[in-house]
Order: sequence, then C-alpha cells, then structure tokens
Amino acid sequence: MSVTYAQGFRAAGVEAGVSAIAGKKDVAMVVNDGPLKSAAGVFTANRFCAAPVQWSRAAIADGGLSAVILNSGGANACTGQAGFDQSLATAQETASLLGCPTEDVAVCSTGLIGELLPLPKILDGAHRAFAVLSADEQSGIDACRAIMTTDTTPKTVTIDGSGYRIGGMVKGSGMIAPQLATMLCVITTDASVSAGALQAALTYGVDTSFNRISVDGCMSTNDTVLVLASGASGVEPDPDEFNRLIAQACAGLSRQIIGDAEGSSHDVRIRVAGAQSEDAALACARAVAASNLLKCAIYGNDPNWGRVISSLGTVPESTAAFDPQQVNVEINGVRICDGGKPGIDRAKVDMTPREVHIDIDLNVGEEQADVWTDDLTVDYVHINADYES
Repeated sequence: MSVTYAQGFRAAGVEAGVSAIAGKKDVAMVVNDGPLKSAAGVFTANRFCAAPVQWSRAAIADGGLSAVILNSGGANACTGQAGFDQSLATAQETASLLGCPTEDVAVCSTGLIGELLPLPKILDGAHRAFAVLSADEQSGIDACRAIMTTDTTPKTVTIDGSGYRIGGMVKGSGMIAPQLATMLCVITTDASVSAGALQAALTYGVDTSFNRISVDGCMSTNDTVLVLASGASGVEPDPDEFNRLIAQACAGLSRQIIGDAEGSSHDVRIRVAGAQSEDAALACARAVAASNLLKCAIYGNDPNWGRVISSLGTVPESTAAFDPQQVNVEINGVRICDGGKPGIDRAKVDMTPREVHIDIDLNVGEEQADVWTDDLTVDYVHINADYES
C-alpha cells in the first residue's frame, strides 16, 4: 500500500504530461490529514542541490508538513532563481488546494538536470492529483509510479509496529552513491512522534541504509528522504522499537533500489569484517564498491579477487589499519584469497546467483560494515547514453 498504509494519509499519482514518456504518471501528492503534522527530512549533500531541495529544506525546518508534491520528468536543478520560483509556485498552488500554509508543503522533483519544468503542467497535475486523493491501496501505488524514472517497478514498504503502522515509497535505480542517491523517498507513520524524534530515527535509518548503497558512484542533486507522522493511531511508540522500524523501512527500500539498479544482473553485498572500527570497515567496503573493474568482472561472472584487494589497498592506513598479508577474501563462500595470496581455485566460485557476496576479513578487530552495489553492464551504458526523463 505504500504511503497510504499508515492511517491519516491520502495520496495520488496522475499523468500531467511532464514526462517525455507518453502515458506515464508523473505528478504525485501525499497529504497528511493529521491530527499530528510532524515531519523530518534528509537531503543530498551535493553542493549543486536542486531548487526543490532548497525549498523543502526550508519548509521542513519547523518540523512540520501537511503535504508533499512530487514530479518525475524534470529535476529543476541548476535552474537559478527561476527554478526556485517554480518550486515556490508549486508549493503555493498545492497549499491553496489544501487550505494550509505554503511553507507546510514540501516539493520534490526528479529527472533531467539543467532545464526548467513545464510549470503549467505541474500546476495542472497538482489539481488533478488533489481531485483523486484517496487513502486506498491503489492511490499509494499510483503515487509511487508517478515518481519513477528509469525504475522498472514500484518500490514500497509496509511495516506494523505495536499499535501503529509505517508505510513508504522510493524511486531510484541509477546515479546512486553514498550521501543518498538519485532517489525520492516518502515514509509515513500514524504513530504520535515529535519532529525531533522523527529526525533522529530518520538520520540513523538513512546512515545505515541509503548511505550504504552505490550503483555507479554518482551523487544526485535532488535526493530527498522525508518522514511524516500523522498521530492518527493515537499510539506513542517505544523509541527503540520505532527507531528500529524506521531503519528497517529505509533498509527495505534501499535494498529494492539495488535490486532494480539500471541494467544490473547481479546484486553485490560487500562485507568488511575484522576492522578496528565501523567507520574503517565502511571506508574499505565503499572503496571496493567503487571499483568499476570489479563491477565489470562480476558482470562477466568472473570472481576476480585481485580487483577486490587492489581497491582495498587504496584506503589510507590512517583510515583503516590492516596488514595486507593477513587479509582474507571470500566470494560466495569460497576463500579465494588467503592472507593476501591465492587461496582456493577461483573456478570453484559459483557466480550464477543474482546475489554475490564478497566477504573481506581484515583480521585486526571486531567491527564490520556492509555496502550493497551492482555489476556494471552493457545495458547500464545504453540506458545512460540514451537517457531522457
């Protein structure tokens, strides 16, 4: 059911002619009917952040939102003051429909960078979405479809807490790197949670999920993750349980991004264990995930462990201390590098499953971290050579 799974939320996804893809839904709206209007957000770290990111950061600063309006078909990034004015106009139109303050509406956009949006179509889409807002399951799916670009399937999550619900949707399959991804994500809950508690839960959830996936190492200008609480269940959740379930929602959605990465044929889990700290393990895992040579090898079903350790060796000793002669590498359970030298014959590794597990043991401590990535395929090149939103 996506964002409509939690009580107190309505959603819609409509076709407004914004996308270059004929017949595609391209404007979505998510409305929080309360009684609580708490909200929190995490946004891209890209210095060229898009106009809707600039607007939404300011809108959510007071910890409350009544609605989010989202579009695919254009990022409205690197468009100057005119682009910011478009985000403002979109928020104003949505607010007038809902009868709420303009600053209570967040705006999200995704698509091609460097072009203004067809604003009349966006505003018409707001009217169309408002007219069909509903709390039913199909409306949540429609909203999710409306934010898709190169995604091949809607990505949603539903979770039951102790007397409350969490729902969510995300789009993203390319331009994915730590510090979020080319993704728009809205998570809803009917729990009674303050804005501060929402922000703490979301920050932790994002750090351990969306910031630990990398399809192609490219950071977007438009990344946005929002969580909205309606309080409609009347339940004040146990903080530990709530934090865990928000993290679970983020993890489930981020894993779906990896599973639908552009052109991919393998999902790759890189686990670095035996590190002195989690930060050290994470730095090592990210270095390995960034290797295009390794990603190409995995596409070719080649368990080329040399490409694992060569990337691992680029991590400064000051960041992650380890002795290269003590490092082990397993691919799909076969130790093909033992103490920095050849182990079991790499021909013993079965590379046919969709999931590939690369396990690296630094043998210097007790901490570990996981990063998910994908292989680099011919289809990925074709998709991004011919991309139009």
